[in-house]
Amino acid sequence: MTDTPDTSLPAAPGDALRFAFGTLTVLPVRVGRWDRATARGGMLCAPLAGLVVGLCAAALGGALLLLGGGPLLAAVGSAAVPAALTRGLHLDGLADTADGLGSGKPAEDALRIMKQSDIGPFGVITLLFTLLAQVAALYELYADGWARGALAAAVAAVVARCALTLASRAGVPAARPEGLGAAVAGTVPARAALLCAALVTALCAAAGALRGPYGALHTALAVTAGLGLAELVLRHCRRRFGGVTGDVFGALAESAGLTALIVLALG
Repeated sequence: MTDTPDTSLPAAPGDALRFAFGTLTVLPVRVGRWDRATARGGMLCAPLAGLVVGLCAAALGGALLLLGGGPLLAAVGSAAVPAALTRGLHLDGLADTADGLGSGKPAEDALRIMKQSDIGPFGVITLLFTLLAQVAALYELYADGWARGALAAAVAAVVARCALTLASRAGVPAARPEGLGAAVAGTVPARAALLCAALVTALCAAAGALRGPYGALHTALAVTAGLGLAELVLRHCRRRFGGVTGDVFGALAESAGLTALIVLALG
């Protein structure tokens, strides 16, 4: 698998969107093309898939609040939606990556551990605290009002998928010759990935501006922190595994989204 972007003709926008939604959500979207050009367009569209997931999470949280469920139930609902709309694949990837990293074994052995169907103690502990932190942060946000909780749920989902765009950039190799990681690794030109991240940050800040200038700054900081932590995780995984896998992508998404939520809940 080459680390340089594919030089074939770009995929049609429809193919790119179908790739993004077909691989990153469980929505009934049929992926018509599966090649490097389509993967490049699909990963650039990943934040759009995240926006749909985030809006669904915000809608359920708001509905539960409207029905008198309270901020805690709204937080649980908003945390459950992304897991349901991905069949838990990102959470599963987070757990598998935690097991691989926690094993302390060489890359080949760690990758073999990650492919096993069971979840080890590192994965269980990581999942537990991740889900607790998601619910706790969303609870604080919903307790401050539906709008703040809904915005946070949407922003976190977008940031989570934007981290995947950055992880698909040229120069990031695949750790295995097969799987989703190999299909998208190195497909997105680095400049395009950075422009996508800048656009996501600007649009999220604009949404946060509905709460005033501080809201815009706070939201931009949350996006930056989420993407920054994901980059640190990515670099560590590259050193340990030699590249990215589908599990690593899941870990990056969960790490970025959770960090954004925590920053939004603080301050």
